[in-house]
Amino acid sequence: MKNYLKLVNFEVNRFFKMYLILIGLTMLSQLIGAGIISQTYMKNAKQLMAENQLSMSQYVEQYGTFSFDRFTDSEWFLLPIFFCIAMLMIYVFFIWYRDWLGKNTFIYRLFMLPTERIAIYFAKLTTIMLLVLGLIALQILLILMEKQIVNKIIPIDLQSNFSIYASSTLNMWRWLYPTSFTEFILVYALGLLFVAVIFTAILIERSYGLKGVFYAIFYGLLSLGVFFAPILLVNVYTNYFYPLEIFLMVLVTSMIVLGSAIWIANHLLKYKIRI
Repeated sequence: MKNYLKLVNFEVNRFFKMYLILIGLTMLSQLIGAGIISQTYMKNAKQLMAENQLSMSQYVEQYGTFSFDRFTDSEWFLLPIFFCIAMLMIYVFFIWYRDWLGKNTFIYRLFMLPTERIAIYFAKLTTIMLLVLGLIALQILLILMEKQIVNKIIPIDLQSNFSIYASSTLNMWRWLYPTSFTEFILVYALGLLFVAVIFTAILIERSYGLKGVFYAIFYGLLSLGVFFAPILLVNVYTNYFYPLEIFLMVLVTSMIVLGSAIWIANHLLKYKIRI
């Protein structure tokens, strides 16, 4: 466990500078964007009220209120989120290939550490999840800060109620921010599952050379097929299975996919990849 925690700390530190850049860009874009969009709205609202001699209530009747959606649907808010997602998706691959393709083939030094090689796999997997959860937590704090910026610039009487889950373009937030602890565990366990499959596919490719590319693709498609088998079955036999039965089938196939990913990765790390 001690060696595993050291490996996690090591992997996090390797990405930490880039992680701070992602955090900085997200904060800069969203906080500035919240101020600019709010000020632009108030400037236009004051101009219309002055030109048409409208009170605040009359302006609301004619033009409606300011919705926080106007900010969350803007490029100021969305672009840094998509950029962070893209960078983390790239890093899922880079976290392994950097060690193999670097100047001194660093992966072999990792394999020579006095610990089980599978600990390296789990450390990299844990690192990805920590990076994701860190950005998720940051976004919650930023939403609160951005709402305060909007409240300071735009009077409450000119604003409408806002809910993240009701936002028109942020349906993805139901996945990023589940409404219950059970949903949170399920959603992020699913994310962990797919990252584990990608990690194992990378190890397959690294183990078998050019043939490994085809083996890895086949393995990935097979894992997806096993995972989605219950969903396809439910679509074929509509109204046949109870919700609990569907949940149990998905749970079983998920455990099979995750268990096989870890077993294959452990086997490759122990017996196939040599130093």
